[in-house]
Amino acid sequence: MSAHAQKVGNVLIPVSDLDKAVAFYSETLGLTVKFRDGDRFAALDGGGVTVALAASAEQVAGAVTSPSYKVGDVAAAVEDLTTAGAELVSGPETGPHEVRAVLRDPSGNVFVLYSSL
Repeated sequence: MSAHAQKVGNVLIPVSDLDKAVAFYSETLGLTVKFRDGDRFAALDGGGVTVALAASAEQVAGAVTSPSYKVGDVAAAVEDLTTAGAELVSGPETGPHEVRAVLRDPSGNVFVLYSSL
């Protein structure tokens, strides 16, 4: 089995109102908006990790805050991690910006694996 995670790419934060969340995290907390996809998703610079605000359409891990790890090959990582005791929740599937899969670690914590398209 090989190591798959290249880095923590994002911390996914579910939000109910993207406009209000972007205003809070950028204007109040002081993070810089790097990217926004309409009312679905916004990426903010968290100083080495992306704070990813996810409206309901992009809450791939559900309404929980979860880390998202960048990997070279999502399918191969899913195979290795499920063999090692992780539970596949969904995917791999192609989203609007990446291939992704949602898993639970052996303690039940949700995390996402992704690779850019």
